[in-house]
Amino acid sequence: MTDKKKVLVQVKDLVQTFNAGKKNEVKAIQDVTFDIYEGETLGLVGESGSGKTTTGRAIIRLYDPTSGEVLFEGKDIAKLKNGSKEMLDFRRQTQMIFQDPYASLNPRMKVKDIIAEGLDIHHLVKSEKERDDRVAELLEEVGLNADHSTRYPHEFSGGQRQRIGIARALAVEPKFIIADEPISALDVSIQAQVVNLMKDIQDKQGLTYLFIAHDLSMVKYISDRIAVMHYGKIVELASSDEVYNHPLHPYTESLLSAIPEPDPDTERLRVPIPYDASKVEDDRPRKMVEVYPGHFVFAADDEIQGYKDAAAKAHAND
Repeated sequence: MTDKKKVLVQVKDLVQTFNAGKKNEVKAIQDVTFDIYEGETLGLVGESGSGKTTTGRAIIRLYDPTSGEVLFEGKDIAKLKNGSKEMLDFRRQTQMIFQDPYASLNPRMKVKDIIAEGLDIHHLVKSEKERDDRVAELLEEVGLNADHSTRYPHEFSGGQRQRIGIARALAVEPKFIIADEPISALDVSIQAQVVNLMKDIQDKQGLTYLFIAHDLSMVKYISDRIAVMHYGKIVELASSDEVYNHPLHPYTESLLSAIPEPDPDTERLRVPIPYDASKVEDDRPRKMVEVYPGHFVFAADDEIQGYKDAAAKAHAND
């Protein structure tokens, strides 16, 4: 993605601390900064506990950030008052697909009421017939039958429930969707179907995604750019191909080396690269630095030239 693309979401120095000032204080995310361009998919990857989900929830204001800014179309969402027209508009423009398709759907509501909840809140339909027609259209768009609308969530498989969750997110015609590990709870055979569905919908509607996951191979498939997160900080950010072909940060290299190979012979010979935190997590101040066009690494001043040389060498060998 280039700077000529329109920036839809700007995250600036975002900090999220829980139980601040107490013994059990947790600094979930620290000084996280990145942009998301209109129409792109930014993949956010890292191990469990790295702060990915917290980042997504802070962006959509399910959490009120401790400090920093989140700008959506240039507006600081922290300044939007709950219940205001501006907040209602923001809620319509940004939606979330949750990780657990079992816990995220109300078991006491019929599918048509789950999907139409946003339509009702935002007054997007004028009659019961228009409501039912819109629900049927959304169900068909995500690969389900219109007659599924009268059933309850327990009557569906995990993959079908996640499709219902996607339909619910699409109902209000958002611009931006945060997908929080939307396939991690699904069977492997179903994961590709859901990701392909999301890609197709994005192509048709021009949606922007923040795709949160720990499955690096799937993130590469769907993402335009990838941000790698570790212990609440972004340590590397670049295009999908750049991250996979020329990883620079030791943590990124370690993550990529752990991806299983489909070929048993190759997998048997694969040697994961251990991550030595002591080399890059000392007391030296660090910041995100562009070490190659579009490729950013979290680095101390005396590390920058080394990353630049490594990037130049990698590209010279292309």
